[in-house]
Amino acid sequence: MSDYQMFEVQVSQVEPLTEQVKRFTLVATDGKPLPAFTGGSHIIVQMSDGDNQYSNAYSLLSSPHDTSCYQIAVRLEENSRGGSRFLHQQVKVGDRLTISTPNNLFALIPSARKHLFIAGGIGITPFLSHMAELQHSDVDWQLHYCSRNPESCAFRDELVQHPQAEKVHLHHSSTGTRLELARLLADIEPGTHVYTCGPEALIEAVRSEAARLDIAADTLHFEQFAIEDKTGDAFTLVLARSGKEFVVPEEMTICRLLKIIKPRKWNVYVVKGYAEPAKQQYWKVKLTIGINILAMKSVPASKVC
Repeated sequence: MSDYQMFEVQVSQVEPLTEQVKRFTLVATDGKPLPAFTGGSHIIVQMSDGDNQYSNAYSLLSSPHDTSCYQIAVRLEENSRGGSRFLHQQVKVGDRLTISTPNNLFALIPSARKHLFIAGGIGITPFLSHMAELQHSDVDWQLHYCSRNPESCAFRDELVQHPQAEKVHLHHSSTGTRLELARLLADIEPGTHVYTCGPEALIEAVRSEAARLDIAADTLHFEQFAIEDKTGDAFTLVLARSGKEFVVPEEMTICRLLKIIKPRKWNVYVVKGYAEPAKQQYWKVKLTIGINILAMKSVPASKVC
């Protein structure tokens, strides 16, 4: 996993998109261009609220062709442990945030003849930068965006007015325009790569239908923006620099344990992924005290935070 370089940015705009989603525009504190990125990239946003520290990953939704700012969209989670609630309730224009340089684990496949994007809810965000990146490309693409209703459909107006709006398909379950996934995947053209981002139910539906249709696994790409709030088997966590060992019990997570033992200035960066062929979801975890790496390993997603 790539190292993240952290730096400060200033919040230049906060815009409500729906009742639960806000868009944040971030600019460099010195007015210079921000580091370059590619479609599908994310940044880590570091936040501090008293003794509580949060490090959340957010997809960049702005155009890779314009690095005068970064834009992220944050959904206020109902059971937020702090990150989304902090951004929604405390961050305002003029505030400074610490963020990472961009990293991309959901990039477009250069050899693809066509890109098929399937988004659910806030999972639309990485596809906005993908679409901007493809604006001057000859490679075909198509977006299918699923939401409960038009009111909860973030970026709806922008998508309807997109220069290539004929490639954008909005699906609202409340209006009877639910995505017909089986038909969509059955009709994909040779050389098409399928990218899915959204809740677990959507990802598993795409996986299941693709397997039924015998679609090649290496043409399927997934990014998940939330995990189920549960724990897993106990294991031992070793702090590499001090050599101290701590048992993370079944009912505990790494983040909760670190809050209890409180090592000096700790941070946790989490990167999402899937382990093949068992389809067990794993997140790579990088633990740091200051800039010193404590540990790096793959652990089940449910044991992270």
